[in-house]
Amino acid sequence: MLIMPTPRKALGGLLASVTLTAALAPSPALALGEPGHEGETGGDSDANGNIFASATHSRIKITQVSGSTGGNSGSISSTDVNWEPPPCWYEPVFTPEQLKEFSETSGQGYVSPHVSWYGEGLWTDHYRDGKDATNWNDDELSTAKGYDNYNLGQDGYFWRGVAPDTADPESWNCDRVMFWQDAGEIPDVPNTPTPQTLAEYAYDKVKVPDTEIELKPEAKSTVNLPTWVWLDKGTFQEVEVRAELPNTNLWAETTAKPVALHLEPGTEDAETFPASGDCEINDDGSIGTPYRTGDGEKTPPCGIRYLRATNGEPYELSASVTWEITWEGAGGTGGDLPNGTFETTQDMNVQEIQSINR
Repeated sequence: MLIMPTPRKALGGLLASVTLTAALAPSPALALGEPGHEGETGGDSDANGNIFASATHSRIKITQVSGSTGGNSGSISSTDVNWEPPPCWYEPVFTPEQLKEFSETSGQGYVSPHVSWYGEGLWTDHYRDGKDATNWNDDELSTAKGYDNYNLGQDGYFWRGVAPDTADPESWNCDRVMFWQDAGEIPDVPNTPTPQTLAEYAYDKVKVPDTEIELKPEAKSTVNLPTWVWLDKGTFQEVEVRAELPNTNLWAETTAKPVALHLEPGTEDAETFPASGDCEINDDGSIGTPYRTGDGEKTPPCGIRYLRATNGEPYELSASVTWEITWEGAGGTGGDLPNGTFETTQDMNVQEIQSINR
């Protein structure tokens, strides 16, 4: 029994949530739906390296090359609200031998990000016995020519689309049925991976340290007196992440460099120094100037003056660091990606100056 899903244009927005299956059918079935997401059962491989059938998990290998690895950290957010990482791309998944074993022992899994084949017959028909299959393209169907005995004896890989978020409509752009590519070659198809694809994928994997700023006074500020803010040199270092796609010679290194600290005092009854709230990073990597005895009434190069006291509820001081993102990759490629920000908050209590009138 074969259940045929219709192309994306016909099903519209329902595709991400619809799954068609052959209930009570012992014969092979083709299903349309969502693979398991990260953290769920069924990743790319188990502890022994056995390949599974998820099309949401990438095989891209991520390594942090430089930057702090201790303490609290988090992911950066792009300052460009219109920028998004690539919704999908193709990757090598199976050698001929691996596909033969998978098809003839499991035969249940995703042949593209949105289409899964349940039943050994579908896999062996197409990849062993030369039967044509259907590509569920963006707007129309096309024919995927069958293979002879899994291409055993040939040097290469079967490639499949990867879509981290199958609910994204753009993820359908990589829905051709898993196909063959000779070893050492990159497929000449739309959405084939490039060094920039890896750099953009690595963007979401960059982990930067919490913004733990130094304050004076530390626990409680005073109305109309400046609070000095600074970060010692060496507190923030460049963070570099390398992404490699196995069996392709494709790689990219994405680097995040801290360039500015932005302060939001948590109330309109405050002034920031400078007025924009943007404290530039000094040449030695520090931000602002440490407070010294006698600086109490001076204007800090980076700081805040609160104009009203807190009444039981502290202000939430927000400190966010802007990170400049660049990348370089295989073949002398490289460029810029949108800046990223990472924000932390801390409570600020502000007191009135107490005095006695005579």
